[in-house]
Amino acid sequence: MRAVTWHGRRDVRVDTVPDPAIQEPTDVIVQITSSGICGSDLHLYEVLGPFLEEGDVLGHEPMGVVVETGPQVTAVKRGDRVVVPFNVSCGTCWMCSRGLHSQCETTQVHDYGSGAALFGYTKLYGQVPGGQAEYLRVPFGDTLPIRVPDGPPDDRFVYLSDVLPTAWQAVAYADVPPGGSLVVLGLGPIGDMATRIAAHRGIEQVIGVDLVPERLSRAAAHGVRTIDLRRTDDLAGHVRELTGGRGPDAVIDAVGMEAHGSPAGTVAQRLTGLLPDALGRQLMTTVGLDRLAALHTAIELVRRGGTISLSGVYGGAADPMPMLQMFDKQVQLRMGQANVHRWVPDILPLLTDGDPLGVDGFATHRVPLDAAPEAYRTFQAKEDGMVKTLLRPGT
Repeated sequence: MRAVTWHGRRDVRVDTVPDPAIQEPTDVIVQITSSGICGSDLHLYEVLGPFLEEGDVLGHEPMGVVVETGPQVTAVKRGDRVVVPFNVSCGTCWMCSRGLHSQCETTQVHDYGSGAALFGYTKLYGQVPGGQAEYLRVPFGDTLPIRVPDGPPDDRFVYLSDVLPTAWQAVAYADVPPGGSLVVLGLGPIGDMATRIAAHRGIEQVIGVDLVPERLSRAAAHGVRTIDLRRTDDLAGHVRELTGGRGPDAVIDAVGMEAHGSPAGTVAQRLTGLLPDALGRQLMTTVGLDRLAALHTAIELVRRGGTISLSGVYGGAADPMPMLQMFDKQVQLRMGQANVHRWVPDILPLLTDGDPLGVDGFATHRVPLDAAPEAYRTFQAKEDGMVKTLLRPGT
């Protein structure tokens, strides 16, 4: 089959790799019809090379059609249309039963002290082959895939894999009180969707902050008050003016380690990516630094007694606060990888009864799988108005 594979910093290719096969009696094989490129994939493209091997298959936002099932699978069958969550979670362990699928005890990656395995996302999270491919092996066939109706195009459902539950959790964790205010830092796919979900859930004042014109325009078109970072010298003062002088009740940091305005973190990340793998892994897990400008901004902006919700990924072990451990263990501020299945009952009705979150038009680009290398480059450079790209295997 054809698949997007990692070959080095800023070097992804579409290669021919072996087809996946049933390995456990509870596995299913899914023929992928759509697979998103996520902002988190840029961490692999730019930073996390020491935890990858040449030829690793990328991607964690897939959906498609079941083409084969293991002998013990009863909940889905050949021909069923499914979305595959990015968490590789069993659905039945102590953590999963409490809605903490990102901490699944069956797939925790003990070698690195990490939470649940993730599709297509480095040795830190299990080195599980990803879904930017023509086919994908999916374990836990009875509990992991999300069955969705036939009929509507993939755009209606594919974001259940990551974007929708990540943004929903970010808003839920922000816990904005009635009549309250929310600032979203970063209007990429997660931040943009978080503003839409916030408005849908009745948050009265939603403010989005970014510096990319196309992202600001998208958010403004959905009724969000936007602030262009390029045109303000005092973001905190501007936000306080809009929020009664106190600051917002909550801030969502939807940027994470890719923040602008953090030169020391930028140098450290690039150095990590250029070192031999063994040295790079040691550097990141012992003295790694994140670009913390977005988090520091969130701390400055939020009102006293307010809430900061982190959906942007951090991974540094030597940040001024221990972000790697805090993020991975999902401790409060509030933060952590999204628990996809925890939020599906809330989100799925919004996809089968109209389109209140605007998912049908959410993608800015839809390209064949073979166009992935150029799409990665464009997304990383924030060019061509690219905010969300869907890869279409078979086109």
